[in-house]
Amino acid sequence: MTDATFSQAERDAVYRAIAERRDMRHFSGGTVEPELLRRLLEAAHQAPSVGLMQPWRFLRISDRTVRAQIQGLVEEERIRTAQALGERTDEFMKLKVEGINDCAEVLVAALMDDRERHIFGRRTLPEMDIASLSCAIQNLWLASRAEGLGMGWVSLFEPQALADLLGMPPGAKPMAVLCLGPVQEFYPAPMLVLEGWAQSRPLGELLYENVWGESQ
Repeated sequence: MTDATFSQAERDAVYRAIAERRDMRHFSGGTVEPELLRRLLEAAHQAPSVGLMQPWRFLRISDRTVRAQIQGLVEEERIRTAQALGERTDEFMKLKVEGINDCAEVLVAALMDDRERHIFGRRTLPEMDIASLSCAIQNLWLASRAEGLGMGWVSLFEPQALADLLGMPPGAKPMAVLCLGPVQEFYPAPMLVLEGWAQSRPLGELLYENVWGESQ
């Protein structure tokens, strides 16, 4: 039997990328070389997908006018979200929720149209298309961290408004605005932890055995 185990250094690198991945909001401009961007997108494209449907579609936003329009949609939703938070409105409005105008690259990750024809693995769980796209985004995130680039996932937007802006066909749905590029430094912990918005929960609280709620 062939030993498929990675070397210790390779394993350490994988776990380091996972541990040090951050949802970045602060970028330092700069550029991402075309060859590197292609390599990152190839990593995303190697993600697993249910029934090999590969539901992901990535739109690179190179037009600064379109980028500004996307930022405008995010700002509109930021205000609506703040209003919905009630007593935490002011606290939320102090958070930096995106870096669209500062990052080197903006990508929109979307679900393709005509997904209904893909039944394999989705007959009882149609949401597996979202799970597959999320795997692709995670691949992109980890590869970006390994390359020393920051990435942030922005979900504050009205999907149909963004779909209309980008000329998406009926049935296609944007799921993420991804900010990508050089950063001055990576946060030592998730930004929402550092800002006091939330605290990470330990694995032990989220791991059950045999029956829901039964801890190991």
